[in-house]
Amino acid sequence: MPHTVMSNKGHVIIPKAVRDGRLWRTGTRLEVLDTPDGVLLRPPPADVKIPLGSGLAAIRRRIAYVGPVVSLEAMDAALEREAARDHLGGVTSRAAARPRTG
Repeated sequence: MPHTVMSNKGHVIIPKAVRDGRLWRTGTRLEVLDTPDGVLLRPPPADVKIPLGSGLAAIRRRIAYVGPVVSLEAMDAALEREAARDHLGGVTSRAAARPRTG
């Protein structure tokens, strides 16, 4: 069983194997419960609300997206292009979708 030591500031390092097994990353929120058997650390229940900014930051860390920030307008335009391409059978412009004559 892994062991750890508490610092003079009360910090405790959770062994890497335990963190990896539980998918706990930097910034993971944990409840600290004092039980008759000892201290229990666990993620808070799903109904516990966290600020939107913190939640979005946690999602970004989990998916590890490192690209540029994309505006909603740019996303909408990309979706419209894809929808038009799908509607035309994979062709991106109406001129290219017209059948050739002659």
